[in-house]
This record gives sequence, structure tokens and C-alpha cells, in this order.
Amino acid sequence: MNTKEEPLVIAIDSSTTATKAIVVDTSGRVLQTAKNTIQLHTPAMDFYEHNPVRWWETSRDSIAEVISKLSPKDRERIAAIGITHQRESFAPFDKEGKPIRNGILWLDARAKKQIQKYGSDHIHNLSGKPPGEPPAIYKLAWLKENEPETLEKAYKIVDVHGYIVWNMTGEWLSSEACADTLGLFDIRKRNYSDELMEIAGVRREQMADLVSPGEVMGMLKDKWVSEWNLSGPIPIIAGAGDGMAAGIGAAAVTPNIAYLNLGTAVVAGVQSPVYKYDPVFRNYVAGIPGNYIFEVVQHSGAYLAGWFRQALGDPKLLGEPDIRLDKEAETIPPGCEGLVTLPYWNAVQSPYWDSLARGAVVGWRGTHSRAHMYRSILEAITFEVKMNLDYLQKGTGVNLTSLRIMGGGTRSELWRKMVTDITGLPVTICLEDEISALGAAIQAMASTGVFGNKDIAYASQQMARFGETIEPDLEQTKRYNEVGEIQRDLYPQLKNIFKRLHVLSEKYPSTKPESPKAEL
Repeated sequence: MNTKEEPLVIAIDSSTTATKAIVVDTSGRVLQTAKNTIQLHTPAMDFYEHNPVRWWETSRDSIAEVISKLSPKDRERIAAIGITHQRESFAPFDKEGKPIRNGILWLDARAKKQIQKYGSDHIHNLSGKPPGEPPAIYKLAWLKENEPETLEKAYKIVDVHGYIVWNMTGEWLSSEACADTLGLFDIRKRNYSDELMEIAGVRREQMADLVSPGEVMGMLKDKWVSEWNLSGPIPIIAGAGDGMAAGIGAAAVTPNIAYLNLGTAVVAGVQSPVYKYDPVFRNYVAGIPGNYIFEVVQHSGAYLAGWFRQALGDPKLLGEPDIRLDKEAETIPPGCEGLVTLPYWNAVQSPYWDSLARGAVVGWRGTHSRAHMYRSILEAITFEVKMNLDYLQKGTGVNLTSLRIMGGGTRSELWRKMVTDITGLPVTICLEDEISALGAAIQAMASTGVFGNKDIAYASQQMARFGETIEPDLEQTKRYNEVGEIQRDLYPQLKNIFKRLHVLSEKYPSTKPESPKAEL
């Protein structure tokens, strides 16, 4: 097909810190990008919120900016818009689409009591979501018990994707692969569960109507077609949460290939054509129709490496990557000469799902240096990846043949090599930085039929772009396995200590003043 005739698509990724927009062609090449930041509000300890108006404003402005960078001829080639977003975050709105309160985010940890009260293996099996901070169901239950008037007044309670779609089309719609992340689905039925909505204190009519991922949700309002200088009509394509979209962007679309995002959190997942329950991993409706995602997650990912550099690294670098520190850590042998870290700075998710867990560093000697601790942190995060991938393979019954890795952590040569040696799997690096947005772009491109079908998995294999593949050193893998066995024993030994530390922290809370609330 003549390149001039091929479509272009726009994709947006509305994340915790910003909304990004990209323009992508049929080869997966990103032609233009734009980005607008979203302020994070922390009105109290463990509270994390957005003014949800910014979900739309940053989407609108990023799309307008990225389109303004295109030639008039390329603007005419825009054929669809795809959307991905921060999973589990939500907000209540009135009938006119005005937020009733700030949106509550996936990382918000205010609902510990509700997790303890309602969380169970049954709820995990029904919804696919283990008890923990991310699913909105527990934070909705918190609102039911602490702000009942908020839920009573709400005309709609929707995820980020649903609010953006309302602004684009005028319809309260969301993708099955987006609304599911709230934790209110009977995941086998791909629809809302009466039992789960009762726990959350919401009604079905308050929820967005559902569209299968990859399907047309509606057409872009004439107002935006005109304002953005597009040639309408432009369909809006049902997307997926950012983690699932990243897997599509990495072409991890078969059960034997996992995606691994070394981001602020570390997330790994695989596709499956059937639903399977396992207490270790969480499940989502996939961005490929008919599929599910089995996913393991660690919130202390690249965040923890950044915390170390910020708190204990070179102060002049303000937490940014430190090439010298990496070089020093490379000279230290695997196992850090007897220093082992439990990387639960942000509690533990897979495989234990313990919101009270804390970090620990064991084995300090006077001969250990900052570089030892830094390497031990990277090793610990990667040991957790290995453990979780082992559980994932056992739970799914499918052996992994390779990993597709992405995220800021991939910039560290030390960490990349550590991942392949510890897991014992070949690691292929994804080239696109905005990998979740690329996944949404692939869904949008598939909808055009440009590849001869509308198969999202097929489109993914045409559009994903890769760098080098790193093969494991199996001798190093054996050595790492010995250290990993010791690291794996730490949590069971410290679990009760963590509970006692939590009680102590509740008894003597911080007196740090609260930050101001956002104005709506």
C-alpha cells in the first residue's frame, strides 16, 4: 500500500503524572508526541488524588498539541483515536459531567480497614483482583462509610477512560478492559457484579455502559474535529488499562511471552484465552477481545532505586540515574557479599498481598558500601520478579520462553543483565518509551482494517519495535538462585514483626501537616 494512503492514529495515555499523546503510523513509528502534567494531591497520609477535570484537560491539550505538529496532509490521514489510562483510578460526577469530589487514585492506601473487612479469596476469585490498595472497590467502600453523600449524589462513577470518552463523545461509556480494573466485575462474565457493587455502595445505573476493547465507542464530537483541524468523522476506539496496553505495545500476545515493565512499579503479565484463578496473581479483562491478563506486580520497582539515589546517593544528581554508582555496583559479585534486601518499601503485592509488609536489609558488615546496598536493592527487586514469574508459570501451566521488557529501568545495563541472569530467560528490549500509548495506538490501528483484518494481536506483531535480545549466563543464574533462596525466606520470618510495627505506627502517627486539597 502507498505510504501516503496509509492511516495514522492518535493515542493518549493518561497516567498518574501526565497525559501523553502520540501519532503513530502503520509500522509502529511514533511521528509526534506531546505531554501535559497532572498535579498529584496528597490531602492526608496515604491519600492520593487528582482533580479529574485535569484528566480531560490534559488529554484535550496534548491531542491539540500533537496534531498541531502535523502537516495538513497528515492531519487528513488521522483515522481513529485510542485511549489508555491509569488503572483503578476513578471519580464521581454529576449529570453535567462535573466532578463531585477529587478522583481517588490506584496508589491511594486509605482503605486498609475496608480491605481487611471485605477482602477474601472469594472476592479475588469473583473479580480477579486480590485484596490490596489498587482496586477501587475498597476505596468506594471507604466512601460509603466515610462520605456516603458523595456516592448518593453521583450520577456516574467512572474510570479515567470513561470520563475522557464522555468528553469526546458525550456518552458515558468505557471499555470492558478499563472498567474492569475498578474491581466491580464478575470477571468471567465481563460485566458488573451485584455482589461487588453492594460492597462498594454503588448502583448499576451509576456505572458506565460497556464496549468490547478495540470496538468503536462513538464518534469524536464535531466541536473537537473542527477545533483540532481534523477531517471527520473520527471514531474513538475502546482501549485498555495502561498495563494491558503495554503488553500489546510489546507484542506479548501469546501465553508463552511475558511483558515486564521496570517502571515505578514492576509489573509482569501474560495473555490467556481462559480465566484461571490463583491467589498469587491478579486478573484483568485483556485489551484483546476474549482474552484475560494474568499479572504480578511489585510497587517498589524503579521507585526504590530512585529512592536510594535520592536519599543516599550523590545529592547533586537529585535522584537521577548515576552512571558511577552503576559502575561501582557492577564490580560487586552477585549476592553482594552476604547483603540481602527485602524490597517492600511500598508493602508487598504479589505473591503475598500484605499491605502491612515493610522493607528490610539483612547482612550488613563494616565492609559493605553504598554500592553494595544499591546492587542489593536491584537484585532484590529482580529476585521478586523471578519468584513471581515462577508462580505465574505454575498457575497458568505455560512455560515462558522470553520476556519483553520496558520502562525506565531498562536504561540500566546492569539491571537489564541482572533480569536475564536471575530469571534465566532471554530478554528483548522494547524500543518505544511510550509503550502503553503504543498499545492503544495498535488497538486503534487494528480497527481501521489496514492489515487486512481487525485482529489486535496481529496488528501488535506488525507494529511492535524491538532492540537487542540478551541471553542469560546460566552459570550466573545458578549463583543467583542460591541468593534468591535466602531472600525468599525473609518475609515469612518477618511477617509478624511487620504487624507489630504497623500497630506501633498507628499508635504514634506522624504529626506532619496535611497538604492543601485541590480546588474543583
